[in-house]
Amino acid sequence: MNERRPFKVFSGTKSRYLAERICQSLDCPLGNLVITHFADGEFAVSFEESIRGKDVYLVQSTFPNSDNLMELLLMIDAAKRASARKIIAVIPYFGWARQDRKDKPRVSIGAKLIADLLSVAGIDRLITMDLHADQIQGFFNVPVDHLYGSLICIPYIASLNLPNLTIATPDAGGSKRAALFAKKLQVPLVLCNKTRARANVVESIQIIGDVKDKDVVLIDDMVDTAGTITEAANQMMKAGAHSVRAVASHCIMSGPASDRVQNSALEEIVFTDSIPYTQRCAKVKQLSVADMFARAIDRVSRDESVSDEFDF
Repeated sequence: MNERRPFKVFSGTKSRYLAERICQSLDCPLGNLVITHFADGEFAVSFEESIRGKDVYLVQSTFPNSDNLMELLLMIDAAKRASARKIIAVIPYFGWARQDRKDKPRVSIGAKLIADLLSVAGIDRLITMDLHADQIQGFFNVPVDHLYGSLICIPYIASLNLPNLTIATPDAGGSKRAALFAKKLQVPLVLCNKTRARANVVESIQIIGDVKDKDVVLIDDMVDTAGTITEAANQMMKAGAHSVRAVASHCIMSGPASDRVQNSALEEIVFTDSIPYTQRCAKVKQLSVADMFARAIDRVSRDESVSDEFDF
């Protein structure tokens, strides 16, 4: 095994919980970084230890609000000006990823803009997980290590030992992801066709496949207001499903999401901890991705293949 190059791990404010777990897995201390806030909402970043000649891993998910993204950009800039050897952004949840194309005239492509901002700020590499669309990797001109939460979620689903397990997707856009789960678990796949009235508002859901007496697990990459996932679960139960659970990578859970999940037919909804969840909902469970990211960081620091470590 190759020796590790000297590196340091630092964290933004809202991803510190995850960075601490990553450092625990790597058996290294979390770097000392200070973020100073001013009265008008502006803030400044400073590294309180030397990072000259070191590879610097900056852990920060870019979930709402936009302060998390701005913190990361300032961290990158400060690391570049402090003569870091390499700057690697570790972004478990890559925000603005739903804006990955022009789906109507005169709209922004937010994912490309964020990629450009990170590149101009000075990253040399990106480590992320479960992008909303795989092609977002092509927005970057630096290496991208794209990890998959399925490596954690599939063993969890298998551990439930559900007798009539069926994998389902709440909309057609997630069919590729759900098909991977179904293939790995060797169980049937059911699709849903979703019609939206407008953003975050579901008009109707039609089930394509048989769910009668099945233990259904809905698969998605993120849950925002939980309108789609809860309506799909309710429709599954109306169609005769024995039980319905959900597994998603990113726990956005904004607005009425927690209440919707609590009052839905879902027995539980399982996320990774790419985003912190601070609300109270007895049906929400989080699985940690810290060890997975630690293994990726370890391999990058040794100039070893990341794909050899993970079965994508």
